[in-house]
Amino acid sequence: MGFDTKTCVIPPGTRFDSRAIQLNGDAVIGNNCMVEHVIEAERCFVGERTATGPLCAAGDVRIDHFSRVNGDVLCDGDAYIGEGCTIDGMLRLRGDLDVGDNVKIRDGFEAQGWIHIRNPLPMVIYVLLYLFELMKRGHSEEVERILQEYEKESAVISIAEQYLFLPHGSSLGDSSQVAGGLHIHEGCHVAGTMTANGDIVVADDSVIAGSLHADGDIHVCDGVRIEGGLTGRTVMVGEASIAGSIDAAAVQLSPGASVNGKITAPDGVVFTDGTRKKMDETVERFREQVDVVDGVAEML
Repeated sequence: MGFDTKTCVIPPGTRFDSRAIQLNGDAVIGNNCMVEHVIEAERCFVGERTATGPLCAAGDVRIDHFSRVNGDVLCDGDAYIGEGCTIDGMLRLRGDLDVGDNVKIRDGFEAQGWIHIRNPLPMVIYVLLYLFELMKRGHSEEVERILQEYEKESAVISIAEQYLFLPHGSSLGDSSQVAGGLHIHEGCHVAGTMTANGDIVVADDSVIAGSLHADGDIHVCDGVRIEGGLTGRTVMVGEASIAGSIDAAAVQLSPGASVNGKITAPDGVVFTDGTRKKMDETVERFREQVDVVDGVAEML
């Protein structure tokens, strides 16, 4: 899956109801976000100044500075809790606990591994003073060596192939607001109305129990069921079912599309049969020097 910091990604097979978000993969929540649901994932990564519901992870949990969890945090791995965080419940983990200053855990914690209590500011000051002293004495080679060692030891966290990503400044709830685009992958079930500041793509066989609103385009693929309406710049609907109305500048509909509501499109409605898409795919295969004899024969 490609990564774009301005696009909300909901991975394949995600169950997103009024209570919880259940996914196969990691949950990555950006800074200054709000999530009203319980998050059940492989691992949970929460940014700074973010508020979430309870967290339940099969692996590690990382919560950055000044964030709040409105409930329990349960994980089978390690937990990193940044400075100034608040957990309005219990913290229970099987691994190590790395905790910063001024962390509040209302109902206490249980950790089966090591517990590390950090005070990061003095450490940074000591390192800077030490580097300044080395530079004053002309030991620039030693400074360079220390920085290289630090770079080698800096932790790099690899995200799972499948992940949920919420861009900075977004919210997930009964009425979600995404500060960017929205990509809902195949086989998802998402409850609630979702509004995106960019484009929206809903992949095959997903169900949206609500409406979708976009500042950009909306592309609904085959086998999708939308139990509300669609509002966007240009709306493209495959062989999908739309229970509500469509309001857009222009609308493209597959012959297999079903729309129960009113269609408002000042620039017109176009019915597509997939021939153009098939031709584009054939041209792309030709450019990639793939054998297209069978495809040409079928078209003839």
